[in-house]
Amino acid sequence: MSEEKKGIKIPTPWRIKRYYVYAFATIVALVLPWIKINGNHFFLLSFDKMKLHLAFIQFDMQELYLMPFLLMLLFLGIFGMTVVGGRVFCGWVCPQTVFRVIYRDLIETKLLKLRKRIGNKQQEPDMSKTENKVKKVIAVLLWSTLAVVAGADFIWYFIPPEDFFQYLHNPMEHMTMIGFVLGVALFLIYDIVFLKENFCIYVCPYSRVQSVLYDEHTIMALYDEHRGGQIYDDDQHGGHQKLVNKQKDLKAIDPDAECTTCEKCVTVCPTHIDIRQGLQLECINCLECVDACTTVMGKLGKPSLVTWSSDYEIVERKGKTQYFRPKVLAYMALLIGITIILGFMGSTKEHMLLNINKETRLYSVKHKDQGKFVVDNSYIFLLQNTENEPMEFFFEVIPPKGMEGKIKLLKPTKPFRVVPGVKKKKIVTLRTTEMLVDNPRKDTIIPITIHAYALDKEGKPSEKISVIRHSTFVFPKKSLLYNSK
Repeated sequence: MSEEKKGIKIPTPWRIKRYYVYAFATIVALVLPWIKINGNHFFLLSFDKMKLHLAFIQFDMQELYLMPFLLMLLFLGIFGMTVVGGRVFCGWVCPQTVFRVIYRDLIETKLLKLRKRIGNKQQEPDMSKTENKVKKVIAVLLWSTLAVVAGADFIWYFIPPEDFFQYLHNPMEHMTMIGFVLGVALFLIYDIVFLKENFCIYVCPYSRVQSVLYDEHTIMALYDEHRGGQIYDDDQHGGHQKLVNKQKDLKAIDPDAECTTCEKCVTVCPTHIDIRQGLQLECINCLECVDACTTVMGKLGKPSLVTWSSDYEIVERKGKTQYFRPKVLAYMALLIGITIILGFMGSTKEHMLLNINKETRLYSVKHKDQGKFVVDNSYIFLLQNTENEPMEFFFEVIPPKGMEGKIKLLKPTKPFRVVPGVKKKKIVTLRTTEMLVDNPRKDTIIPITIHAYALDKEGKPSEKISVIRHSTFVFPKKSLLYNSK
């Protein structure tokens, strides 16, 4: 028996591989909010506690300068992915696609048999039948339950699960949180059940952005017109006019055409396009059409007419697709550069926050006997403990060279306790009894350094939780130090 009669081995469908990716992405999305290392989450943007957790490191809201880098990584990653693989993000990662597959393929088709076959996404269920109406209601109820779970999972990246379920015990005090969850759930119900793939076609702006990112080496689902034959032709208005509907008509035009005109690639498409028309913005690179044609042509002993390849290789036939071209390398360089910058900035985070402001009065002078004096400068220290446990803090003053030991910390006199997430206000007074500057005409501003630190379990200054701040000590002019009583 010839190879054509026996057929060829059909590889694992892309659809099954996508299901594995969907399952992995779903598990990661659901489990990740529950994972904590040293009390920190992988990603948490908490407006409630004014915290940002990133890669299990906790940052204060004052360190949100990291967020633009995260957004740049996200968008550059998606754009770079598009340059290489078209709308592969849409078909393989996008939550919209994942949710539609769960609802349409799992709930409606596999569980309830409301749809007859996964391979026919064009034929909608006959809703004139009472049985199908009941199944539809059940499908919507099942998806509504999953939509609430998805809404809660979305909120867990802003309100951690441990707080989320605690807040549910007093729902009336947390109606904003509950409103967000229900709002996300209602949107998902409308989107997945009623709007469907129209969201990808008409609402999502990504389909419009992709057109400026594609080049001749971008890989996507493409119909090989050279082998299959010309099914469509461009009309005078820039659209596509169908030339043939049946194989015999195609053979009459092109005797070597291999397309069987079975239209399996059309009926299986979730966005309701005909891949044989060429590149279309609606295509999400789910590769369902590739699977369909691979099965049909495989039975005939031939390779698929629809492949995941590039215009350069399939349409123009100029050679092999170039994956590592200058545009792709530029995206890779940008992503690596931003990742390095983000890692460096994240590694230099401060484990305590400290703002120093001088009081309105520049200084106070007290006169003593025999021409002695005392000069005090007072400051307001705003301190915040960004760790997850209460700690003891203290300060020391470092005067400029030549004034060591002449400016001393008057108060506080001993370490004080600061709990996490609460700003601590301390009045700090520095004192000198020495003639620091002999200037008879004007006050002198002396630069000083404040070293703030936490105490470890042994009561010693911590090397990790330590910050340096620069401030000034104002020393009065000489006439104020020796004025008459």
